[in-house]
Amino acid sequence: MKRVSKLFAALSLSVAALAVHAENVKLVVAASPVPHAEILEALKPTLAKQGVDLQVKVFNDYVLPNTQVEEKQLDANFFQHIPYLDKFNKDRGTHLVVASKPVHIEPFAAYSSKYKKVAELPQGATVAIPNDPTNAGRALLLLDQGGVIKLKDRKNIYPTTKDIVSNPKNIKIKELEAATLPRVLNQVDVALINANYALEAKLNPKKDGLFTETTSPYANLLVARPDNKNSAAIKKLAAALNSPEAKKFIETKYQGAVIPAF
Repeated sequence: MKRVSKLFAALSLSVAALAVHAENVKLVVAASPVPHAEILEALKPTLAKQGVDLQVKVFNDYVLPNTQVEEKQLDANFFQHIPYLDKFNKDRGTHLVVASKPVHIEPFAAYSSKYKKVAELPQGATVAIPNDPTNAGRALLLLDQGGVIKLKDRKNIYPTTKDIVSNPKNIKIKELEAATLPRVLNQVDVALINANYALEAKLNPKKDGLFTETTSPYANLLVARPDNKNSAAIKKLAAALNSPEAKKFIETKYQGAVIPAF
């Protein structure tokens, strides 16, 4: 009888374990490879204990993660900041919403494989910047901050090249897809590169930047849809992204190249 009782007890525990596993809610989240996907991967065990089966789908562009969430092919994404999200929704007619508090800031920086100081830039230097409106504007603001150009209004976070009122070095601005900028760094005089792509290319904005943002409204956060932003799984992920565990991971892993925003 004792052996039978033990057998039933073991079977009961197995069934209970299977039931818990079966109850885990699958949550598929798009992310840029670095640092977003790495942060999410680090939080997987914690979320699994809370009944969330987090699955990370990696993207190397800034469009598909949004369109696939909008089309309900994915549940959420983690790669962007509010200025980019707002502009994307306006231009594309999407309805994506913020689903977490700010998680981290990736300092935007200018890099050069040819020069160590801004003063060394020659007349007519070629400067590559991202070609999407939000990050192009961010790049122009950084060029203004670095003293390379002067913009009409520094408070405008969506400036274009038409807003340049002074260009003493007569630089030539080349707009390219953000993901390609690390690959063309040796072909231009300066490239302004988003930190996620810079980190993939082993560039650290803190150590390698010719000049770097001193202040930034561009904190990255979790984005979802109006129909699922308040779901239990999304809320658990949002809380995990703002947890002491996430903060410690960001600070330890990136050593100032990525900064917690909480």
